[in-house]
Amino acid sequence: MKLGFIGLGIMGRPMALNLRRAGHALWVHGRRPVTMEVLVEAGAQACRSVADVAVNAEIIFIMVSDTPDVENIVLGETGLIHRLRAGQVIVDMSTISPASTRRLAQELETRGVEMLDAPVSGGEIGAINANLSIMVGGRETTFQRVKPLFDVLGKNVVHVGDHGAGQVAKACNQIVAALTIEAVSEALTFARRNGVDAARVRAALMGGFAGSKILEVHGQRMLDNDFKPGFKVKLHQKDLRIVIEDAHRLGIGLPGAALVAQHLNALMGSGDGELDSSAIVKVIERMSGTR
Repeated sequence: MKLGFIGLGIMGRPMALNLRRAGHALWVHGRRPVTMEVLVEAGAQACRSVADVAVNAEIIFIMVSDTPDVENIVLGETGLIHRLRAGQVIVDMSTISPASTRRLAQELETRGVEMLDAPVSGGEIGAINANLSIMVGGRETTFQRVKPLFDVLGKNVVHVGDHGAGQVAKACNQIVAALTIEAVSEALTFARRNGVDAARVRAALMGGFAGSKILEVHGQRMLDNDFKPGFKVKLHQKDLRIVIEDAHRLGIGLPGAALVAQHLNALMGSGDGELDSSAIVKVIERMSGTR
């Protein structure tokens, strides 16, 4: 297939590489030219603008940070919308607002262009190893057309529902992840303040009902005080902002998510936005007088 990929950051670059290694023709664009170099070495074509991607590709993937970024790429003055043709497909794998996703899909539909929202979970390692979890919203027929490409990128690919449903599923994922990181942070801090070896507590919990991937991975990061980012605080903060905004729009209470959102805000305020989101433990430790 003739594919495009826009957004070559920590997640997008390995995802684009996996598509290229699968044998597809690929046109790529990144804000920083250096991000395109490894793709060019793999046989992709570097594009000066997103519009150039639209001219060449039949299916265009987007993987950027936030809602305004996607809106600008699609609808901006030099956006895709000005070069798109009927029959093309936009696959947005960013994590953005469900409401904005629905508006974008409606706008593209007036041009005969289909859209899928397909946010992912699995972090940089999942992107590199092509075992991402992919949550997809959009028409079933469009999903089936793109499904072979999703299978190149991930191992757990679920068509959740219509436009925006993928983004809702990702928001749910981020709620569960954030609250579980919070729970692990509190548990390990509680163990330490009781004078008990937190590493042994974690080992004991891993064999029981409290065991989880987050306890395994993030718990170890907390024990090691190693917050090299797999998923940055600033991105998790953004994701929970989307959750809280949508909860406000719907009139529903999410007290746990709101609490963790504040802890992520505190990390941003202390200059820790580039750390892994497991650094939530630092907030709990400060509140508890623990180092």
